[in-house]
Amino acid sequence: MPLTCGIIGLPLVGKTTLFNLLTQAEAETSAFAGRTKTNIRTAPIPDARLDFLVSLYHPRKVTPATLEIIDVPGLTRGSGAAFLSAVREVDALIHVVRTFRNEAVIHVEGDLNPVRDLETINAELLLADLQLVETRLERIATSKKIKPEMQTEREALEKCREALEAEKPLLEAGLTADEWQDLRHMGFLTSKPMIIVVNIDEDQLRSGHYAGEEEVKAYAEPKGLPVLTLCAELEAEIARLEPGDREDFLREMGIAEPGIDRLARAIYHRLGLISFLTAGEDEVRAWTIQAGTNARAAAGKIHSDIERGFIRAEVVNFADLERCGNMNKVKEEGLARLEGKDYIVQDGDIINFRFNV
Repeated sequence: MPLTCGIIGLPLVGKTTLFNLLTQAEAETSAFAGRTKTNIRTAPIPDARLDFLVSLYHPRKVTPATLEIIDVPGLTRGSGAAFLSAVREVDALIHVVRTFRNEAVIHVEGDLNPVRDLETINAELLLADLQLVETRLERIATSKKIKPEMQTEREALEKCREALEAEKPLLEAGLTADEWQDLRHMGFLTSKPMIIVVNIDEDQLRSGHYAGEEEVKAYAEPKGLPVLTLCAELEAEIARLEPGDREDFLREMGIAEPGIDRLARAIYHRLGLISFLTAGEDEVRAWTIQAGTNARAAAGKIHSDIERGFIRAEVVNFADLERCGNMNKVKEEGLARLEGKDYIVQDGDIINFRFNV
């Protein structure tokens, strides 16, 4: 199953624009609240390392790492349960808040206040999880026979209810690893990793600041929530340009790289993911694995036969290849190495697996 990320937030904050930028889709956007359709599409993860490998190997096919992105309709106070069901099973959440000014797009709360908006959506997440906990506890209580595993689940759910009633996300509920295992089927929202995206306007981009910035930082930092800022409207203009014009425009604006690229990578790393690479004339590809994965398990991402018949992994550090310019030079300098099944794969490792089945 692909790893998934859900975009949430109030109506008219730029969620669908962000979705289109991440996925290169053309989902309809509107200046009016009321959308009910959920958008789903795959997003490539930008990786300049692939560009270098393509220039080296000229492959017939290029396959970047990807995530599935789900864009749900905007939430309003009390509307959460129905809309949030679409993101119950996602692996992470992107919470979009608005500070951009646009008189043609009225804020649903009447004025701009990013911390208030963060708290509004957070309350909906807490309430949705609390409803889920109470429903499950009621089902257990009315069961004709309570099995031992149901009793341990009930105890974990009681801890969840206590945290949620205290307006704490379940990440702060103090659950043990075994208790999380008991509740793995629940699809809690406040247990998911989250990134806050502040959607700014061009003036705020130029100044490097937006109203409410310190308050957003004060809200996010104690919770360990990363905060990224980007101007979705400007990013959309950039995305429509030809590649050469795009680079010129970025330079003019003093932007090192599109914010959407930064966001895609931030999502990837927030999920604890890294990429190892394979390269040749047939294909250059980034393979997604969890950080801490060993070489044998990484081989299984390509094919189960490679994992089963694993012998050795030929590993080259991408930075070494980039510096040397080609694989022959890497080998001449003794920088290619053979690793065993327990080697922990590093982000950007270029690997050729030796196997026998």
